[in-house]
Amino acid sequence: MAQHARPLAVCSVSATPADSTSSLHQELTMADLAFVVTTIAVFALVALVARGVTKL
Repeated sequence: MAQHARPLAVCSVSATPADSTSSLHQELTMADLAFVVTTIAVFALVALVARGVTKL
C-alpha cells in the first residue's frame, strides 16, 4: 500500500505590517459591535412579538 504525502503550507503572520494589524483589530471591534447591536435588536423584536401575543 502506497501512501501519498501532502505538502504542508506555511503561513507567516509576522510578515504583515503594523498598519495591517491595527486595521484587523478595528475590523474585529466593528464586528463585535455589530454582533451586540444585532443581538439587542433581536431580543427587542422578540419582546415586541411577545407583548403583541399577550394582547390577543
